[in-house]
Amino acid sequence: MNKMILSNLVHRPIRSIISIVAIAIEVTLILLIVGLSMGMLNDSKQRQAGIGADVMVRSPGSSAITQLSSAPIPIKLKGVLEKVPHVEAVAPVLTQFNTAGAVEILYGIDLPSFNAMGGGFRFIDGGPFTGPDDIIVDNFFADQKNMHVGDRLNLLNHDFRICGIVESGKGARKFMPITTVQELIGAQNKASIFYLRLDDPKNADQVISYIKNIPGMQSYGVQSMAEFLTLMTPQNIPGLSIFINTVIGVSVCIGFIVIFQSMYTAVMERTREIGILKSMGASKAYIVGLILRETLLLAVVGILVGIGFSLAAKTALIHKFATVRITVETAWMLKAAWIAMLGAILGAIYPAYRAAQKDPIDALAYE
Repeated sequence: MNKMILSNLVHRPIRSIISIVAIAIEVTLILLIVGLSMGMLNDSKQRQAGIGADVMVRSPGSSAITQLSSAPIPIKLKGVLEKVPHVEAVAPVLTQFNTAGAVEILYGIDLPSFNAMGGGFRFIDGGPFTGPDDIIVDNFFADQKNMHVGDRLNLLNHDFRICGIVESGKGARKFMPITTVQELIGAQNKASIFYLRLDDPKNADQVISYIKNIPGMQSYGVQSMAEFLTLMTPQNIPGLSIFINTVIGVSVCIGFIVIFQSMYTAVMERTREIGILKSMGASKAYIVGLILRETLLLAVVGILVGIGFSLAAKTALIHKFATVRITVETAWMLKAAWIAMLGAILGAIYPAYRAAQKDPIDALAYE
């Protein structure tokens, strides 16, 4: 049977190649889309952890995950938070959503207090702000854009000079003086988030409770960084799980339709062959097994090709776009393989059933 299956696939190379490529595209689509989504999410999670804060305070209307808000927190709240027991440092940050050239969140920071969170920036080139028009960028962005200290960068309709390039992993990829961002977006004396460093992370719950009891701060979003990081999962990101499931559904449809068409056409073309097999005593189960094993062989080859495509595409994308993070995990490789196999089997069931139901006399007379 195995020799017959291989001969059938080799005898129709174009159809076999099309089926393999379709399954490979299905696997590649799943791995790259999911890998990109998970990679960017994990990268954001790692950069938030890299800030080194223990507690964060957000405005009442901000998102618990994206941290976006209209920056309604008065900057003078910094003085109030500094007096909270166990708080050793407070860093106000003004976040601004930017879509010019890339979708990203910019950070307006007070450099000394931001450095107090987790040991400060590690400069690869250049140094701290020396003026209101300076900007610090991370090494991933600098490598992707081939930018150096002294180059100009236009953001928020304002020209900045790159004063320093730092190692990635401190929240954002671009940092500007908080006072400059306040003026550019019309949020004078306001901040979006306050990061707090404590004398001991174990005191986070006590600090959160204390802040919540400060008059006027009951509605503020206050949570530990440990809790915040646990929320950064696909299930808690609005629409991400739906997006991933939609991609998987489309991928299964692609595999199903292509395999169905391929196997159905193959059954029609091999009607006489099926008639000969049945006249020689082949059972319905034998015929169904023949079609399904042929399908599984196509699926296995397509899965392997798809994984190869995905790894090659991941390498090429990261080389081309240094800030893009793609995570192709073994667990998702196995999931993609299982999904592709399921779609292929579903697509082959009806053609296999039709083949098994053929009458040997009619099949032998088929032209």
